[in-house]
Amino acid sequence: MNAKQPNTPGTLFEPDPWLAQTHEVLNQPPALENYNLFLQDKALQEAVEREGASWARQELEAFGKLAGLRETIELGFLANDNKPSFHTHDRFGHRIDEVRFHPAYHELMRLAMEHGLHSSPWQQPGEGAHVARAAKYYLHTQVEAAHGCPVTMTFAAMPSIMKQPELAELWAPKILHRDYDPRNVPDSEKQSVTIGMAMTEKQGGSDVRANTTRALPTGKEGPGQAYELVGHKWFVSAPMCDAFLVLAQAPGGLSCFLMPRWRPDGTKNPWQIQRLKNKMGNVANASSEAELRGALGWMVGEEGRGVPTIIEMVAMTRFDCMVGSSSGMRQATAQALHHCHHRSAFGARLSDQPLMQNVLADLAVESEAAMALTMRVGRALDATDNEQEKLFLRLATPVGKYWICKRTPNQAYEAMECIGGSGVMEDCIMPRLFRESPVNAIWEGSGNVQCLDTLRALQKSPESLDAFMAEVNLAVGSDQRFDAFVNQLQQDFGAAIGNPQQIAFQARDLVDRLAVSLQASLLIRNAPAAVADAYCGSRIAGQGMHNIGALPAGIDARAIIERATPHV
Repeated sequence: MNAKQPNTPGTLFEPDPWLAQTHEVLNQPPALENYNLFLQDKALQEAVEREGASWARQELEAFGKLAGLRETIELGFLANDNKPSFHTHDRFGHRIDEVRFHPAYHELMRLAMEHGLHSSPWQQPGEGAHVARAAKYYLHTQVEAAHGCPVTMTFAAMPSIMKQPELAELWAPKILHRDYDPRNVPDSEKQSVTIGMAMTEKQGGSDVRANTTRALPTGKEGPGQAYELVGHKWFVSAPMCDAFLVLAQAPGGLSCFLMPRWRPDGTKNPWQIQRLKNKMGNVANASSEAELRGALGWMVGEEGRGVPTIIEMVAMTRFDCMVGSSSGMRQATAQALHHCHHRSAFGARLSDQPLMQNVLADLAVESEAAMALTMRVGRALDATDNEQEKLFLRLATPVGKYWICKRTPNQAYEAMECIGGSGVMEDCIMPRLFRESPVNAIWEGSGNVQCLDTLRALQKSPESLDAFMAEVNLAVGSDQRFDAFVNQLQQDFGAAIGNPQQIAFQARDLVDRLAVSLQASLLIRNAPAAVADAYCGSRIAGQGMHNIGALPAGIDARAIIERATPHV
């Protein structure tokens, strides 16, 4: 090296450019962007085919490309870096209750609604309609999950609103319209609206029958009639929605109401946002506390039957919790696989090292199992005229919502650990995935609520267990470990089902095993042998719960990793 001699006093020192370069950036993966999320997900492609939505493949390929663009991915970062802000009044002193969002949030909402994520199965019902929509939603929420809340609620509101024909006639066309209109103006000035829900109160939480909000008739009483609502709501997600399904105590008991942001005369409906929730995750979406000060609402469904009316909406939001959590699992797994495919340590690529292969393969198996269960439930939603499918759905929805959503946080953490220190940095998607991961397990009924709902389904329709196990038993005879697991599960249910206190005490264990048995059955029948073998060897032999990276010897981890790794 021929370094220059130090300059003499009074002369300008010109450093050697070579000396100013401290290092070359090596051994860093390229950004996971500008790739097709659908075409790089073999398991999803197979699930879409077998669950009846092969007709949507071209549409899903196009949407997968859109979701993988660098510009689309950047929208997710911008929407989360710029939290929504709440403004009570305009500059003239008028109460406006307005939540303002970054333009990136609105662009994500526009993409979702223009592609029918809030409407497509209602507009074009039939074989594979819910599966196709779920697959597209699965791709979209890998980009950003929080804005999915108003999309989901708008989608899920339709079955409940359709119970009141005169309200459906007015609202359904606007709910289904594929535009996005975020303006804070009366719904009469809009072609497209979004719908939220307001159930939870301070004193009740999941116990909505303890709600104290009152519904006072303005004239004639009963379904479709106008009431004034007085009370509070502890959680109102997406408070900029154009209307909300609300539970309140009418003279005849707890009832469901459609409460718009504006009255028909164009004046502001008197429900007031108190503040926005300061959430650890889900930050791009606004959640709020509100007081109802005589807000006008119209009764939906029968008086005193508010829970059965709104449960139609809740069932669909629970399905979307499964979709969203499965999506988060896939994105976390894809990030870990991509990183380890491109990064080396201790003389070898990470994805070629045995212990890391165990972890990566396990993440991939967990992700595929969650998605497979979700898409199977989607097929059941497309066949509700089939009594067997309806019975299966009654049990599979709480079981799937409980299991998949509860597994997501550990999946996010383990994927973050695969990436290491870079995975903790806020310019990486992993911290957002981790903060988002507990949300769906809590929203629309926490784990215990889902388990108790499973028990209620067994009590009210014991045949739902028969329908569920009929699906599970389609794989009997293919794997001895699976056969023994299912046989023991059926024996344990038989022993516990006649003892209400015992079955309630054991509910989590039983629901765990219901979920594992269904996922195992689906993978045995549909996934490559390596994936099914890994699942049965860990979740079945390990009685369901196990640490990620504890796959038994003999698993073809390399094949599992190759199947799941996105290639850019």
